[in-house]
Amino acid sequence: MTKREEKRNLETIPVGSLGIIPLAGCKPLGEKVDYYLVKWRTERESEHKDSLAFSGYQRDSYILEATVPRFGSGEAKGVIKESVRGSDLYLLVDVANYSLTYSLCGHENHMSPDDHYQDLKRIIAAVGGKARRITVIMPYLYESRQHKRSARESLDCALALQEMVNMGVDNIITFDAHDPRVQNAIPLNGFETVQPAYQFIKGLLGHVKGLQIDNDHMMVISPDEGGMTRAIYIANVLGLDMGMFYKRRDYTRIVNGRNPIVAHEFLGSSIEGKDMIIIDDMISSGESVLEVANALKERRANRIFVFATFGLFTAGLEGFDKAYKDGLIHRVLTTNLIYQTPELLSREWYIDCDMSKYIAYIIDTLNHDTSISDLLNPVERIQSAVARYHEEDLET
Repeated sequence: MTKREEKRNLETIPVGSLGIIPLAGCKPLGEKVDYYLVKWRTERESEHKDSLAFSGYQRDSYILEATVPRFGSGEAKGVIKESVRGSDLYLLVDVANYSLTYSLCGHENHMSPDDHYQDLKRIIAAVGGKARRITVIMPYLYESRQHKRSARESLDCALALQEMVNMGVDNIITFDAHDPRVQNAIPLNGFETVQPAYQFIKGLLGHVKGLQIDNDHMMVISPDEGGMTRAIYIANVLGLDMGMFYKRRDYTRIVNGRNPIVAHEFLGSSIEGKDMIIIDDMISSGESVLEVANALKERRANRIFVFATFGLFTAGLEGFDKAYKDGLIHRVLTTNLIYQTPELLSREWYIDCDMSKYIAYIIDTLNHDTSISDLLNPVERIQSAVARYHEEDLET
């Protein structure tokens, strides 16, 4: 595939000196983002580069050194080892990275989302209001699955958002929020939920040959009613038909904290012989998506591709290995926005969608106080990627 290097023409003065603090669980992603920013800002021609407003614009790295050391009791503190006065700060945090551990009274403890969120607050507190602006980039929104109250229960996501804003955070950027309406908790602050639609399409087109992207050969499927907007967007941009499943649950009993699914009912036109794109915000255990794939195969679907922004795989990879071996799924695409195990990256059925360049574009543009609306709605980029794919097919 031809690499089309996109340059953003940013003519405005930066808000402040750019600083990135990737927390421990987000270090690899933060380093990739930093690589792009350094590269672009070295190459970018600007007559104002030497002016005072652009001081610190071109640097070898925008990552600021910050640590969260822990005491033997498991308690901790946030420490920033460089000046942040007047900086435009971007804090990157992956609350789903369970691979990190810390010592708790001599025992090894794996970091939970609560630990990561607490560390984020420690770093915000260490900034102490000295930064010009703080933007938190939290790809997997902390507690986003607890987004609405259905009984006498806590509203954790709304609480976390309000807590961050009260601590001085100006903007929160997340990816594919479970329910974007949770931003109603902070109506006077910036909250963006970004869709990785372009990266999914790019990943699919780059790894799978012989796709026919039209109504007769392909269809987009939403595995539940909650993900309809996602599926409608992809279907409309690619000019495909759409179908959906709704989960019929047994509301008379509770298993593992939720009502068990009795059946997946399908709504949509005939899928016989067509390639399927199942799109969802996350693969948790994967049970639900594999049941949907099974139901599609029973209706004689062709290849099945699964798009999910977050691949948690909480029940391990064996179920997907078996599904791939049995011809149930063809490829699974998830992003590097959260921790990926080496085992996952080595799987033949897995395609990794790198989001670092996209995040770098967002940071670079926001630092110049320029609109990111074209980045949030990548219709043109998706359609040109599909057009290039079809051209290459014709040539070969």
